[in-house]
Amino acid sequence: MPIRHRRPWAITVAAATCLGLVTACSGGGGGDSDAAVTITLAGPNQWNNQADSFGEPWEDLVARFEKAEPDIHVETTVLPLASYSDTLSTQLAAGTAPDLVFAQTPHTPEQVTPLTDYLDKPNPYEDGNEKWLDQFDENYFGDAQRNGAGDFESVPLNLVIAGMFYNKDAFAKAGVEAPITTFDDLITACGKLTDAGYTPMAMDNGSLGAGWISESIYAMLLDKYVDDWDVYASDGSEGTAGSVTWKSQARAILTGELDAEKTPEIAEAVELTKKVYDSCATPNWSGIASSPTFVGADEFLAGDAAMAWGTNFATDALGDVDWDWSSFGFPTITKDTTPLSTDAPAQFGAAAGGTSYMIPTSTTGAELDAAVKFLQFATSTDGGQPWLEASGGIPSTVDAKPAPGLEDLMAGEWAEKRRFNLNGRSMASAGKNLLDGYLLGSKTLDQQLASLEDEWTAWAQETAEKSGWTEDWATQK
Repeated sequence: MPIRHRRPWAITVAAATCLGLVTACSGGGGGDSDAAVTITLAGPNQWNNQADSFGEPWEDLVARFEKAEPDIHVETTVLPLASYSDTLSTQLAAGTAPDLVFAQTPHTPEQVTPLTDYLDKPNPYEDGNEKWLDQFDENYFGDAQRNGAGDFESVPLNLVIAGMFYNKDAFAKAGVEAPITTFDDLITACGKLTDAGYTPMAMDNGSLGAGWISESIYAMLLDKYVDDWDVYASDGSEGTAGSVTWKSQARAILTGELDAEKTPEIAEAVELTKKVYDSCATPNWSGIASSPTFVGADEFLAGDAAMAWGTNFATDALGDVDWDWSSFGFPTITKDTTPLSTDAPAQFGAAAGGTSYMIPTSTTGAELDAAVKFLQFATSTDGGQPWLEASGGIPSTVDAKPAPGLEDLMAGEWAEKRRFNLNGRSMASAGKNLLDGYLLGSKTLDQQLASLEDEWTAWAQETAEKSGWTEDWATQK
């Protein structure tokens, strides 16, 4: 059975000493301590609150891999959600990173191993496969995921989609009907839930709550500009992609077409985000530590909060609650809420940014071969399917099936890919809440917009430099 919610999540000294080492402080299972090769995988825990294990599904995956490859031993290191990016990016820069690193870690291309050649060859764990890349659903992992040099830097073991989970009992008591489909209805529902004795929406001081709310609103209000800003194809060449690629977005920012201080939809989105916080969120959210499962997990799982943001990975934590639950996407911002709306629907879309791992260039020789084999095994049908089913996974490959119970998040317009996703941030701000100043009242709206403009400009400049873009807009400072 999957591991259930147990205790507060924090890194232990034992786990910390594992980083980058080939010692026997494994969070994985199976294997021979005298194995010819030991590799270490390190990243945040997306599945449970344990400080030393990603949970039984992971341990089973590692054990099955070690059985298939008895000369390879896999160590897993759990890092705190709030600080994993700083830890791993520092190690990547120093050349001391573990052999498999969570792909959302800030990095430069030369710090990670290009995986393109491996993906162009057969996956040895998949019968009949001639090209590993062909296993993946090209809607989620294909040319759009290549870097500026045309290479793949990481491999997705699954997909991720986020949404709002809710307590059906709380909704019934408050007289709130689900799903909540419009922003105005959300604010009204939060008032009813407060009157019924619940915190309407669990919140903490992490970056995900503010990020998912604001990014959902940005996507709706900025949808009107997509046709103007969609000027680069997914491979970086001039053309269109049907959505705003990172290159198109960086261009819009650096040319001033998208300016946080001048584009009116940004100010409106920031104000609407604050309205959600003021009307719905846990009052003392800034003093609550983030969780690897739900935003404001403890309050939501205890039944004190009626709603919480979470991903498909979080469903396992609901196994022990004594109330019924379901989920829905963030509601639509309609013209009734703001004249800046075009009634574009709220969308999130399953994406390959879930559990993706990359291999540092400091991993070489037998360790490099072993790390590639682990990624191949974990994305094979026989290797990955049991893990997906037990961990709440949505497959990135075409032949695997999603875990049961995710039908609500994968249905309707919410599951469709966004045409615009404004979530870039500089390496210095990875994992930080970009709106906390305004949400807490320590910044005025104008100060917050200026801060966002600086942040997005820094992101665009860093991305252009890392990607090697040579267009005039990309090289001017």
